[in-house]
Amino acid sequence: MDHPRARTSLTVLLLAALTAVLLPAVREGGYFADPARLTWWYAAAWTLFGAAAWSLRRVPGRYVAPLVLAGAVACCAAGLAGPPLTSTDSFRYAWDGRVQAAGISPYDHAPADPALRALRDDWLFPRGGADCAGPDRVAVEPGVCTRINRPAVHTVYPPVAEGYFGLIHALSPSGVRHKALQAGGALLALAVTGALLLVQRRRGAELRTAAYWAWCPAVAVEAVNNAHVDVLAVLLSVAALGVVVRRRALGGALFGLAVAAKLLPAVLLPGALAGVRRWRDAAALLVPATVVVGLTYLPYVLLSRASVFGYLGGYAEEEGYGDPGAGSRYALLRLVLPDSWSVPAVAAGMLTVVAYVWWRGDPERPWSAALSVTGTAFLLMTPGYSWYALLLIALVALDGRAEWLGVAVAGAAAYVSVRTLGGATIPVAYGLAGAAVLVGWALRRRATARDGEGVRPGPPPQTGRAGQPMWKGSP
Repeated sequence: MDHPRARTSLTVLLLAALTAVLLPAVREGGYFADPARLTWWYAAAWTLFGAAAWSLRRVPGRYVAPLVLAGAVACCAAGLAGPPLTSTDSFRYAWDGRVQAAGISPYDHAPADPALRALRDDWLFPRGGADCAGPDRVAVEPGVCTRINRPAVHTVYPPVAEGYFGLIHALSPSGVRHKALQAGGALLALAVTGALLLVQRRRGAELRTAAYWAWCPAVAVEAVNNAHVDVLAVLLSVAALGVVVRRRALGGALFGLAVAAKLLPAVLLPGALAGVRRWRDAAALLVPATVVVGLTYLPYVLLSRASVFGYLGGYAEEEGYGDPGAGSRYALLRLVLPDSWSVPAVAAGMLTVVAYVWWRGDPERPWSAALSVTGTAFLLMTPGYSWYALLLIALVALDGRAEWLGVAVAGAAAYVSVRTLGGATIPVAYGLAGAAVLVGWALRRRATARDGEGVRPGPPPQTGRAGQPMWKGSP
């Protein structure tokens, strides 16, 4: 199998097998009825993904970018093969877009509000006992139910996300239903792949790592099939990380858009400030980010009677982030610490990691520091929603430390497999992911010591007249 053509053919075959497994994985109706069966489909998809990514390491360089792109298209197409399987979030997206098209602020009314009855249809608001019998239906009135989760509370999504929902609604043909948002998710996922390849090519880095995003089962399932708006935030985040080293103000503005699409990208800002020592350099990033977030909220503030933060506070409370003894949050910390210590331990751990990457991080590689901060936050907080990891997957694709992908696997296990394997699934899955990160760190340290190198592989940093990185010396 040493011939270049044979190695390329093997990768193609593995990609074909991955696509073949993703098709039933996104059409399997076992999330409620048979989560064990769905878990096996997920396990097969992740195994084939790992094998394909490993096989790509030995493919000749001239074939890498075409293979990455072809695999991305195939995986996205597989994600389009069925309706949203494991999440109903996209139904809220469709509703918020419809409400905005009617000239109403999405922050002013909950979907179940009788004031919006005129906007209901039989897709989002089925009628009758048979149509309302599904496990993902919520009753809103006698004889009327909805596919929208939490229909009695206001939307939780920030303004850039709301603008995206409105745009999808405006561009969608009548009666297209969930396919419009899935198609939007597929286009955004492919755009992320293109952005990753562009960033890696511009810095002379390895293109193969883009496959960690392009072929990842979580992208096909969460970004495309479930159409999570997180993929829009990921695209904006990758763009921000790609330009922030040389153009901080533009990078800051893109970070602002990413945060206003999904609040999670705020965790990337410490990584973007890695190595920064001067206040004006930090301000050149943080001020545009803050201004952009404020400007995106302003139209909704002016048009809305209710709070534009919607159900955000209630959502955080519901998910147990304020109660260290609730649900599955802080699962690893709670194995070794009293529940009441979990939140202070998270705060201390995050402050330590942020300080470390700020002091020791490479200013030419902000995505590396961002991956360390983001991955640590996931391990400490152990979120139960698998789509949150889309941001981390993109950071892995930029940085190349594949061991962090275990955190994304843990998120999928916490969301799907816990239904059949029980509550111990979450600490076990995240514990294994953390162990994989530690093993990867130790192996990299050993390789660096053996090779006698003190720096990570990659092109040398560009310098200004004073011989300092341009990041620190630019105005």
